[in-house]
Amino acid sequence: MDGLTKIQQAQPASGGLSRRSLRNIALLATCQALTQSSNTLMFASSALAVLTIVPVDMRMYANLPITMQHLGVMLSVFPASMLMMRRGRRFGFRTGSVAGMVGASCAAIGLGIGSFLVMCLGGLLLGFAIANMQLYRFAAVELAPPHFRAQSISYVTAGGVLAGIIGPTLARWTPDLWLPTFQASFAAVVVVHVIVFLVLGFIEFPVIKAEDGGGPQRPLLEIVTQPAYMVAVTAAMIAFGVMSFVMAASPIAIVQCGLDKTEAPVTIFTHVMGMFIPAFFTGHLVARFGTFNVMLAGVGLLIAGVAVALMGTTAWHFRGALALNGAGWNFLFVGATTLLTTTYRPSERGKAQAFNDFMVFGTTTTASLMASVVLELKGWEMLNYFAFILVCAALLVIGVFRLRQPSRT
Repeated sequence: MDGLTKIQQAQPASGGLSRRSLRNIALLATCQALTQSSNTLMFASSALAVLTIVPVDMRMYANLPITMQHLGVMLSVFPASMLMMRRGRRFGFRTGSVAGMVGASCAAIGLGIGSFLVMCLGGLLLGFAIANMQLYRFAAVELAPPHFRAQSISYVTAGGVLAGIIGPTLARWTPDLWLPTFQASFAAVVVVHVIVFLVLGFIEFPVIKAEDGGGPQRPLLEIVTQPAYMVAVTAAMIAFGVMSFVMAASPIAIVQCGLDKTEAPVTIFTHVMGMFIPAFFTGHLVARFGTFNVMLAGVGLLIAGVAVALMGTTAWHFRGALALNGAGWNFLFVGATTLLTTTYRPSERGKAQAFNDFMVFGTTTTASLMASVVLELKGWEMLNYFAFILVCAALLVIGVFRLRQPSRT
């Protein structure tokens, strides 16, 4: 009898969840919270740490370790998924935790010896850990009966809210624990992944079976050239691109604008809260008001974030701008994902979703790299004008498609 059968048989007759299922989902949500918090900690600390070891003429590359992390995610999503299909969820997630430990150790060592390249290597390895984190939501579905799958995803997603508290708190209190500055922050990431590795041992994952890929399939080119598919992918790319572009630059911009470096974790906290708190009700808004209305609301929130950023450079301007940026990302990305699921057949979902993820993470990689370059050469104000142009592109794409196909909601 495999793990999935045991979990299903453990459901109480009332249709609720058994203690075993609740326990497994709670532990998975804990892993999500801890892994996401380590990711948040890296975002808040990495670029500032780089500035302590690179010469002035290399400041524009301060976000390169984070860019390498995004590249690592893009390159690792499919291998991580295939590994879990072959060896199971626990083995795959634990492999990701080990990669997180090694990557954070490289970042700490690179900072200690003043090696920018070693820090970049650490970022690349951390990308594999984050790629595994992207699969937690699918594992949550497997830990619950069909009638409770949506709630299980919500509970695991709630880990992002806890991460928004844990990550910035660590980023605020660890940088000056010992010299060199920020090395303790990277050591904290190692500790977090060790805890995740241990917690994963207590989760009863079901046996993973290969998905049925039968049924007729269209060529990938035919799928991706559908107008609805192109709109969905474009919106998702811009949502992630603008979010990453602004977030990656904000810690450096905060220091450049004369604020204390301890403000960066607070701003990242408001940003992460903006990203994940709406996740509890965005799906209900899509069902009630329609996919395109929610996507347009996301565009409006992103524009509002740019407007607040251009009004001033006080701590509250940064906090408000990043909170709106996170909420805008949530609305636009959830809407885009919902639209994407209407463009392919069940037998096509593997390659359709894969192409979407590749484009999204490719955009995120480019955006994180360009953030520090644009910030160094043009400044915080011009960076936000660039973000505004990208958001307007999303508005144009969504608007044109909506006018041509008014019957779609």
